[in-house]
Amino acid sequence: MLDFPRWKVILIWAVALVCALSALPTVAGMAGLRWPAGLPEPKVNLGLDLAGGSHILLEADPTQVRTQRIEAMEESVRNKLRMMAQPVRISDISNNNGSLNFLVDDPTKIDAVREAVLPLTNGAGLTGKRDWTINVVDGNRFVLAPTQEGIDQAVTQAMDTAVEVVRKRIDALGTKEPTIIRSGANRIVVQVPGLQDPQALKNLLGQTAKLEFKLVDQSASPADVAQGIAPPGDEIVPYAEGKGGVAPKIAVKRLGGIRGDQLTNAQLSNNPQTNAATVTITFNSDGGARFAKLTSANVGKPFAIILDGKVLSSPVINEAILGGSAVISGNFTVDSASQLAISLRSGALPVDLKVVEERTVGPDLGADSIRKGMIAMGVGTLALAVFILVTYGRFGVYACVALVLNMFMILGVMGVVGTTLTLPGIAGFVLTIGAAVDANVLVYERIREERHRGRRVVQAVEMGYKEASHAIFDANITNIIAATLMFAFGSGPVKGFAVVLIIGIATSVFTAVVMTRMWVSQWLRRARPADLNL
Repeated sequence: MLDFPRWKVILIWAVALVCALSALPTVAGMAGLRWPAGLPEPKVNLGLDLAGGSHILLEADPTQVRTQRIEAMEESVRNKLRMMAQPVRISDISNNNGSLNFLVDDPTKIDAVREAVLPLTNGAGLTGKRDWTINVVDGNRFVLAPTQEGIDQAVTQAMDTAVEVVRKRIDALGTKEPTIIRSGANRIVVQVPGLQDPQALKNLLGQTAKLEFKLVDQSASPADVAQGIAPPGDEIVPYAEGKGGVAPKIAVKRLGGIRGDQLTNAQLSNNPQTNAATVTITFNSDGGARFAKLTSANVGKPFAIILDGKVLSSPVINEAILGGSAVISGNFTVDSASQLAISLRSGALPVDLKVVEERTVGPDLGADSIRKGMIAMGVGTLALAVFILVTYGRFGVYACVALVLNMFMILGVMGVVGTTLTLPGIAGFVLTIGAAVDANVLVYERIREERHRGRRVVQAVEMGYKEASHAIFDANITNIIAATLMFAFGSGPVKGFAVVLIIGIATSVFTAVVMTRMWVSQWLRRARPADLNL
């Protein structure tokens, strides 16, 4: 137990020094000192409650998911029946009362239509039910309705996708360690520490970035369009801006367009003639082929570029666009065009998100929390050091050195791992420091007991570390299990507390048991004391 070969001593010191030196960038930052640019900087990031920043709660409307699913099913049904070996004509297609309805012109093909439509439905997770119901009424009318299980599954998938899209957009802003988690069935909590412009974040997250290219219906009556009356198969879409605050409207084909989910890139650019800000987009191979087909088949016709339900422009297709790229122009500023490019690169949100709650935390409050946390940690550490020195003498010195080293190791590991320090994390840090000497107390008291039983010095020390180690490891394993559960099922502040607690438990066991045992064994071999001052 007390035998430490040279390789083991070197390994223990190497681990301790690497972890401790990794804390220097964090300590330098807290002290207001500049860290050399050429050196690595594994710095602990501060959370929202310490660095200040923005807290935003976003909410989605589940009914929008139902509407989207019905529209997608309508287009899928049309394409499926059109691609059948013997195409089937349908009519009177509509989406009423949350379901898709259509008539089959030839009643003898009802079974064939059912067999063609059935593969468009799927199982709703592990519920044992399908995501759509298919019914035939009045002999030749199909009614396709999304089930509640299918809607719930679609909402879950949409929210999971929305979380990833939000994360990509925030990462594009260059922020560090944002917290983006789901809250309930249809809400997302976004916390961005150190954000200086919360309004830009709101604008970025509030933009769905649903980009569409649709053909303009030139046969639609301007009078009907102005009154919001759409011809069959069309939809009315307003322009983004209009004179006198009144935006004109146009009729576009509801189906058959191209969506922006097939983009591979979007970059801020400039119009070489007017120097106005524009956005250059690039399609993937499938999207480029569809875009080329759309423009080739409709040369001389206008098509609308629609973003989030508003027309940015409706240029005329002068020639086929075969390069797989296009330029979006509008009344953009450099900032708005840049935000649009970020949104398009990150992907469109599957559902609209609206801000239902917003809080801004100032950096002064976080600085005060850090100052008070440092005071609490300093006072607690000093009180522990005095107690341990008075009680255990030389062994107390080893415990105090291990305690200080443990503090640096915690910060170093947090910096290397890239964790975020929050106010509950500071509480966990202080708690870990306070509990770090528990292992030393158990060991030293056990050594006292062994000496009282008459064991020699080396035997007493060896038995003290051996027997106390079982209790130390058992206690800390249960603490790690509890902290792991807090991390797995908790959120925000609870996670921050759990992370610091897990790291602190590991480093405290290493310093309080492994390192102090090494120091004690080296002292015993060197001094060979006849008794212990315990």
